Parts: sequence; structure tokens; C-alpha cells
Amino acid sequence: MFLSKAQFFKLVSIFIWSVFQFNCRQQINLPEGDKDNGGLFLPEKFEAVVVADSIGNARHIAVNDNGDIYIKLTAAKQDSGNVAIRDVNKDGKADVIAYFGDYKTEIGYGPTSMRIYNGYIYFSTGSTVYRQKLTKGNLVPDSETEVVLTDDTPSGHIANTLAFDDSGNMYVNFGSLTDNCQVEDRTPLSPGQYPCPEFTEHAGIWKFDANKTNQTQKDGVRYATGLRDGIAMDWNHATNSLYVVQHGRDDLHRIWPELYSEWESAVLPAEEFFEVKEGMNGGWPYYYFDQMQKKRKVSPEYLGVDLSDVGELVEPIIGFPGHWGPNDLFFYRGDQFPDRYKNGAFIAFIGGGRRAPYPIAGFVVCFVPYINGKFSKNYEIFADGFVGESYNDGVGPAAYRPMGIDMGPDGSLYVSEMKKGKTWRIMYKGDKDDFSESQLDKMEARKALTHIRYPHKINDNLALRMADEGQKIYNTNCAACHQADGNGDVRFPSLVESDWVSGDKSKLIKVVLEGLDGPIIVNGKPFEGVMPKQDFLSDEDIAKVLSYIRLNFNNKSSGIRSSDVRKVRKGLMDKV
Repeated sequence: MFLSKAQFFKLVSIFIWSVFQFNCRQQINLPEGDKDNGGLFLPEKFEAVVVADSIGNARHIAVNDNGDIYIKLTAAKQDSGNVAIRDVNKDGKADVIAYFGDYKTEIGYGPTSMRIYNGYIYFSTGSTVYRQKLTKGNLVPDSETEVVLTDDTPSGHIANTLAFDDSGNMYVNFGSLTDNCQVEDRTPLSPGQYPCPEFTEHAGIWKFDANKTNQTQKDGVRYATGLRDGIAMDWNHATNSLYVVQHGRDDLHRIWPELYSEWESAVLPAEEFFEVKEGMNGGWPYYYFDQMQKKRKVSPEYLGVDLSDVGELVEPIIGFPGHWGPNDLFFYRGDQFPDRYKNGAFIAFIGGGRRAPYPIAGFVVCFVPYINGKFSKNYEIFADGFVGESYNDGVGPAAYRPMGIDMGPDGSLYVSEMKKGKTWRIMYKGDKDDFSESQLDKMEARKALTHIRYPHKINDNLALRMADEGQKIYNTNCAACHQADGNGDVRFPSLVESDWVSGDKSKLIKVVLEGLDGPIIVNGKPFEGVMPKQDFLSDEDIAKVLSYIRLNFNNKSSGIRSSDVRKVRKGLMDKV
């Protein structure tokens, strides 16, 4: 059958009009972004709408194929550790928010993972991976909660983040027990253990049958090792392989003051982005990656140790600045964003401490393009603005801490944050075929901001702004957990108007000298974390920092003298 010229042009016109109508419908179906994009800075033509706010300390997020949103909480709210969200009228805002999850949420081990796989929603605490069958049409799953995996030895770091491949396998991160496998964890000058005894059950990734219940770690296969804590983890369907962005070790200056300056400790070591294939070794704890010199170095704990048996190590794709806190990874598979984003990696950096006396940094969502079958060696700032005004150029805390990433059925990107439980939906509103690299210029310029750039060795040294010696000691040794403003976070108790701080000073001194391990109640709230002992501090320095704490943060107690510390220290030594 042959078409006349008129018929041919008519068919072409119909086709063009159909494509135009489809694109228009796609744009019409996207809700309007908030006028200020919910406080976010995004590349040009991208918009964001706040879906929900103040839902609890949100961790990872999973979006179902009907647009329903599920979020894992750090700790239970309304007696439940999971949140379900539905946008009924399609305006981008939550219309229904429901809490669910009849399982134990361990204090200090609540935050881990949430994924949707094969019709089930999988979620985990530090000790257990659960799943529930999702029923079509139901927002809240009403099926039995099944135990998929139990870990009897929760790690010292946040564990049990999940990823799933296309062959029925579940990958689970088991974080390390220690910072860098020292004989005495986080203790100055303590050597590293060789070989590190943690590898049999920790510091790596294990592979399990995703469809089997009541498993233990022995049912899995160690898939990769030498990873301190690969919290940010996702399966890349384009390369058919697993990837992680792992947290680097801490405190190079505090533990090895003769080898590393405070500045080096603030920016090193890198947070490493790896492709993970079976048998992979990331190098922890024997090596770390220096992103500025772009090479791997022997960790100070292992200088002089024969490491010839460690084996072949995998080089990272990118080394991000130290202590940014990578907590989620997602490979974009949608069609809404311009084609350059296809199969690229979005990484949520929650923002980290351990940078004193320099400002804490991170608090961004980065993007790594996938070009011609390879990942770029450079990263872009995709979403910024989480620090808010409270950050105050590094002096105060960030307003929000980006945590989880997932994609909706229309290709929108969803981001959850941990501090207040705010969730954003990010959409592209331009013509993706006309995308230009110039739309990224303003985001590239944001790399000069305090929370992103490498700090200036003098101008960004916060200690130089602090006349009080106790405050300097506090910011070096305490602020990473208890925060610069003393408010702590979900895992670490607040020092503001604290009964522990303003109470018996001998008890407070013992906490510093001996550390804490186990459940405690602070101002009526339960905590179960680990505080390393700080007995390496001199009596005078302990007196200074505790006096600073007791005279600040709305505490109105008396100061502490070095003789007070000396007396308590002697009493503890006499008991040994």
C-alpha cells in the first residue's frame, strides 16, 4: 500500500501532535513546585515540592509503583517505626500519613534501610531485616510481618542497609565494630590488629536469598570485604552490579597527632564510591584513600606492618571529601529528567562531624554522571540548601540532613531527611531535549560554600574564633556527637539543661574517664549508644571542658577544678 503525499504529511502531523500532547500531559501531570523549592537549590528547570514535614526522624525511603511513599524512622513514632504517605489529589503534598510496623525498634540501632522488592516492602533495624507483603490498593500493609534475617551481633556502626539484584539476591551491609580495628578502639597511638578479626562477620557485604525467611548471617555468603561501613548501597541495573559509597575512618589527628594536622584530619580520608563485585576488597582498615593525592595510603595503625597478604584492592571511582556521611545511593532509571541523568548516581550525604576545629560539611545530594559506559571522575551538586540559616557559616548545626533517595513512577526524585522528617519531591519542568550544561553553572558555583569546599587552614579554623579553652576542647572531642550547640541528635543525648550535666560532678567526671556503654535515661529519654572513654585528656583539660558544659547550654552549675578530676581518676585507678 502506497500513501499519497498528502496522506504522508497528514500522518507525520498526527505523530508530531501526539508527541506534543504526550509531553504536555507529562508536564501537566506534574504538580507545581513550592515557590522556594522547599528551601532547596537545584539546577535550572528543576523544581521541588515538600511532600511531608515533621513525620519523625526519617531515614531511608521507598516509593511504590503507584506513588505511595514509605519511610523508615530512626526510632518509633506513635509506637511504630515506619511511615506510609499517600498523595490522594496529586498536588504533590501528603494527604494521608499513617504509621505502621509491629516490630522492635532498638534504641541506637533503629536507622537502617527500606526497599520495595518483588511485591514486598523490606525494612530493617540494626539486628533484623523484616518484610511485609504489599496489597494492591492498600497504603498500609496488613500482612504478617516476616523475619528475613537476624543478626545477633549488631555492629558498632549502622548496619543492615539493603540492595536487591535481578536474580533474587539480597545484599546486606554489616558495618565494622570499630573505627579502624585498633587494639583499643579510638584510643590515641593504639596499634591496629593484624589480621583484623572483624572480617568473619563485619566490615563487608553479605549476599542472601531475598525470598527466604528466618535466615542468619551463616545462611549468607560474604560478597565483599574491607568496607568500614557501606551504608549507601544500590544495585545498578545498567551495569548489573552492586555499588556502595562507604564512610571513611575518623580522628586521624586526635589519635595520631604527630602524623596528621587538624586540617588533614578534617578532610581525610575520602568517602569512597566503589563498584562492588564478588570477592572485592575495599582496603579497610589497612589502607585509606587520599582524594587530594588520588592514591591509597597505609593507615597509621599499620605503618611498618607487612601487608603483603592483604591481597588486591579495588580503587574507588571517586573519593569524596572526608566526613560528609554518604547514607544513600540511587541510580536514576526514569525518563522525566534529561537524558544525561540516565543511569547516573545520586548520593545523599547526611553531613558529618569529626572535623573539629573546622566546620562540619556535606548536607548535599550529589550526582555522578554515567557517560559512554563509565562513571565520571567528577561529581556535581544536585540539591543544596539543607544547611539553612542555622548553620551560620559552620558555627551552628544544619537545619536538615539528607538521608534517603528513591524515584517515583513518573521519574520524580524523592529525598528524605533525618533531623525533622521532611521529604521533597524533585521534578524537571523544562524540555529535556533542550537541556544545556549551562543549567548547572549556579550549582557548580555552590562548591565554594563553607559546607562543601575544602576549609581554609586559617580562615575556617573555628578554634581561632573561640577564646574559651574549654569550648575548644569540647569542639574537638565532644561536638561530633553532642553537636556544637549541645543538642545532640537521635543517638546521642542533649547536654542542654541536662540532669547528667548539672547533677553530681563526680558522676560526670567518671563518664568522661570511663566512657559509657549501655542504656541510659537522660532528661526522661532513653539512649543506648557507646561513648568512648576520654581518659587520655589531662585532668586540667577535663576540668576545662566540663566547666564549659556546666556553665553553658542553659546549665547553671558550678565549674569543675582539676583537683576534682584528679581525685576521681585516682579513685578509679585504686579499684583496679
